[in-house]
Amino acid sequence: MDTRTADKPGQQVDVQARVQLIKAEMPETYKAIVVQAQMMGNEAYALVRRGLRGEANCFYAVERGHVVGTPFNLPDVQADMARFMVQFGCAFLVMWAPVAVAAAAGKGAADGAH
Repeated sequence: MDTRTADKPGQQVDVQARVQLIKAEMPETYKAIVVQAQMMGNEAYALVRRGLRGEANCFYAVERGHVVGTPFNLPDVQADMARFMVQFGCAFLVMWAPVAVAAAAGKGAADGAH
């Protein structure tokens, strides 16, 4: 089920429904969000909501057939992530804005990605 933000500009997105989907159907993604919020505070939740509303390069997650957030449009990021998922058999993927990765690294995390 692809629940990613629609590609049509100006289309309303039910952010709360997507948050509930994450909580109910994407347990590893939800855990990653909670961990990120512990490291950087409410900004983590803001990044999730921005990604769910359609803003690129904030938040994107794939788990158990669900896709939420907005794909990253940074050079080669999507292609690299797709290759890594196939190469290493990822069960889920959570992509964070560079600011989130920097915040996680500043708190002593090995890397900001979950």
